[in-house]
Amino acid sequence: MQNRGLIKFIAIIFALVSIYQLSFTFVANKVKSDAKTFANGNSDKEVKYLDSIGKEKVFLSYFTYDEIKTRQINKGLDLEGGINVTLQISVKDILKQLANNSTNPVFGKSLADAKTNQKGNQSYLNAFYEAFDANSNGTIKLSDPNIFGNRNLADSEKINFNTSDSDVKKVINKKVDEAIESAFLVLRERIDKFGVTQPNIVKLGNTGRILIELPGVKDIKRAIDLVSKTAELQFWETLKVDEIGNYLGVVNEALKKTEVAPKSIDTIKKEDSAINKLLVDKDSSKAAKKEFNPLFDKIVSGGPQGSPVLAYVKSKDTAAINTYFKRADIKALLPSNFSDAKFVWGKPSAKDVDVVELYALKGNRNNVAPMTGAVLVDASNSYDQMGKPSVTMQMNGKGAKIWEELTGRAYTQKSNIAIVLDNIVYSAPGVSTGPIAGGRSEISGTFTLEETKDLSNVLRAGKLPAAAEIVQSEVVGPSLGQKAIDDGLMSSIIGLLLVSVWMLVYYGKAGWYANIALAVNLLFLFGVMASFGFVLTLPGIAGIVLTMGTAVDANIIIFERAKEELRAGLSLDEAVKKSFSWTGAMRSIIDANVTHILTGGILYIFGTGPIKGFALTLLIGIITSLFTSIFITRIFLDRAVANGSKLEFANSWSKNWFTGFNFDFLKIKRGTYIFSSCVIIISFISIFFVNGLDEGVDFVGGRTFQVKFEKTVEPSAIAAELSKSNVFKSAEAKVFGTDDQLKITTKYKIKEEGVNIDTEVNQKLYNALKSHYSPGMTYEKFINLYEGKQLGVLQASKISPAISADIKTNSFWAVIGAMLVVGLYLVVSFRKLGYSLGAIAAVVHDVIFVLGIYSLCYKFMPFHMEMDQHFIAAILTVIGYSMNDTVIVFDRIREFLAGNRKGNFNQIVNDSINTTLSRTINTSLTMLLVLLIMFIFGGESIRGFIFAMLIGIGIGTYSSLFIATPVLVDTMPKKDKEEIERRHANR
Repeated sequence: MQNRGLIKFIAIIFALVSIYQLSFTFVANKVKSDAKTFANGNSDKEVKYLDSIGKEKVFLSYFTYDEIKTRQINKGLDLEGGINVTLQISVKDILKQLANNSTNPVFGKSLADAKTNQKGNQSYLNAFYEAFDANSNGTIKLSDPNIFGNRNLADSEKINFNTSDSDVKKVINKKVDEAIESAFLVLRERIDKFGVTQPNIVKLGNTGRILIELPGVKDIKRAIDLVSKTAELQFWETLKVDEIGNYLGVVNEALKKTEVAPKSIDTIKKEDSAINKLLVDKDSSKAAKKEFNPLFDKIVSGGPQGSPVLAYVKSKDTAAINTYFKRADIKALLPSNFSDAKFVWGKPSAKDVDVVELYALKGNRNNVAPMTGAVLVDASNSYDQMGKPSVTMQMNGKGAKIWEELTGRAYTQKSNIAIVLDNIVYSAPGVSTGPIAGGRSEISGTFTLEETKDLSNVLRAGKLPAAAEIVQSEVVGPSLGQKAIDDGLMSSIIGLLLVSVWMLVYYGKAGWYANIALAVNLLFLFGVMASFGFVLTLPGIAGIVLTMGTAVDANIIIFERAKEELRAGLSLDEAVKKSFSWTGAMRSIIDANVTHILTGGILYIFGTGPIKGFALTLLIGIITSLFTSIFITRIFLDRAVANGSKLEFANSWSKNWFTGFNFDFLKIKRGTYIFSSCVIIISFISIFFVNGLDEGVDFVGGRTFQVKFEKTVEPSAIAAELSKSNVFKSAEAKVFGTDDQLKITTKYKIKEEGVNIDTEVNQKLYNALKSHYSPGMTYEKFINLYEGKQLGVLQASKISPAISADIKTNSFWAVIGAMLVVGLYLVVSFRKLGYSLGAIAAVVHDVIFVLGIYSLCYKFMPFHMEMDQHFIAAILTVIGYSMNDTVIVFDRIREFLAGNRKGNFNQIVNDSINTTLSRTINTSLTMLLVLLIMFIFGGESIRGFIFAMLIGIGIGTYSSLFIATPVLVDTMPKKDKEEIERRHANR
């Protein structure tokens, strides 16, 4: 090998860099281990410990802990725990803003129709354009003054009545892109200050979706609040209970005429306040207890005289009261001087989260707040005069002037100013010292320190330009993540040991060289991941284990070729050189790995989350495997040749294994065609007419919970409890791993968005299942995720129908695209259509076979066999490995057909297959061995994923021999066969 010294130098430098990069991970893990030991199970104490040493130098007396943790190998949510959400920025809200909240009926109907008619990967904006064209039917243009031709866009974008719809669309597209970019920047600024190690925030194309991953987060509610808050800050003057309290009594009397009294009423003792006086006379309190009061029965107590708090209400009753206040007949009862009043709720107190305050704001005809958060220039967390956590705000000149006027008016009128964030009153202070000049103010209330940090964070970052709805989410507990790491390590170590032992048993001394190359390959792989900040996921660990199989595949092809050349009489030096030549093993290795890279690339493009991690690990592994298999192994072989070592690429007992085959594969092609046709027919019948496929929430949308119980439960009984009309109405429950653990799926309110909906679902799940736990299982213990959690919800995910439709579409095109791209490559590489047709036929056969197995078996297998993103990843991996086996056979056929071997066409093809059987068996055997270990030890969450690959690669070996080659033979033009036979008959 030429340039051997340069290769050694590159390998040594690469190894040293990899070790250096990985050292940060080792040190970071050591510090985390010390923190866990110090905290002794207290996660808050652990976090504080790590925060306290953030600026201390802990590595090489140079790097601080904060620096090394940014350079370690990042673990994904399935290994670290945390939260993954996909936010959909409401393009509908953006369009409304651009149209100045137009009331045009065509515009309004088009907005609604766009939501209903949006298809697959179609963006909401394009769906709106389609709906508008259909609804307007040429009668009104987008540039109409009542739509986008309003004064704002007319001034800034020069839209006038004569502007064409196509030109208006260009402006709207630009404005929507700007709004989404603004939302992305706002969210990134919030997250950067949240304190999460290696957060990930990515815009997903031009869909208006933003992916946010926060690994290691333990306070899930806090994280969700952070990313989903619009952060629309407003300042309103308030009405006092003395001014508008009578209105509540009028509403209560009006509701008596329209509301039906419940069968049983539990009246609660109320404090003596302005509202209580409206309810009853003290002397007739006993009689009043029996009277039905639709509004007052929901009020815990009234607010004190002179207070901006009208009443205290149970959180669960706020929705019903909101419904009352929105009714036109109830609004009509407002006094004329308060006809624009707005009723809003206060922020729940940390002491009593079940009770909230009711406020009335002095509204106006335009529903515009006197002052908004747009005037803020800074916000920071601090402490008020009582030493309690608060938020200090600084306003610009314009805001300072308005603030002085507001506070002056409040001082004169002895009223209060409500500070409202996202329609929730955080505090409503009075003004006791006169107008406040300078534009500096403070938000105080019942805050924790973390709440004031987050509030100041979102105020500094600014408000989102539109509502951000969580359309997909996944929450993984840290305990589940640790189990995934343990399972992954176990399968990796066992897989590595078995592959290494097999290489030693079968190839003897050469097997040692392959194992050293494999170890170097793993070092390089992890070094690259650490250097570029790639994320390691559980499927990524699967990719690493599969890389072990890929790494030895290339060595197997090289060693088998070297054995052939030695049998042909070449010297060891000549055999090594021949096996590493293009006409030796290199063409097969390159062709096989290019097909892997193509399918891995498609998987990376179309995959999301952990599947992207799997694809990326696989791609890196292929490249590092090629380098180590071709160059590192060659260095050892050349050294053995130079030292005069005896090297036979086998042990004495394995020397003749898998040799001397002389099977007529083409003779039985009729039988294999019939067998495979029967399998395909049965698969189609099962898929389309009998069982169908078990489509997971990735494809149909829904919510999934992994729930651990205290003892064994019956899935059907749990499903029945959750399917009651007062719970989810419909739910599925399946055993997940052990009999005391279930995977629960429901589509309850999946089309409705909002944190409140998610909370409602969680509450219903807890209420339905709490009877299966001891009395100490509270809602917080059941739902929240924390270190060492063993019972309750261990993992939760949500996928909206819009996201699932996109995933389904992407998955379909990923599989079709992989087949077409690999087929096209084979046409270019082999320059004959028959090779491509044979390979495509084999791959289609393998895909249908795997789908058929999943359709036939998912109802009774003891593990999940769902159609989800993991399954698609498995199918694409099967395509790559099936092509690998096929290419090895096809390369030998091409070599023999172009060589001087005698015989007819069928003989030459059969000889080609028989001489590559040792390669085919060895490569498939190592892969199946690795997959079997992962299937047994890899953990429940990837068992279905691994099973698909296990079946696929097994059947892929069969199809390479009994489908791909016969199809190649049958599609070869007759004149080409005759020419080949004529040429070989003369040799």
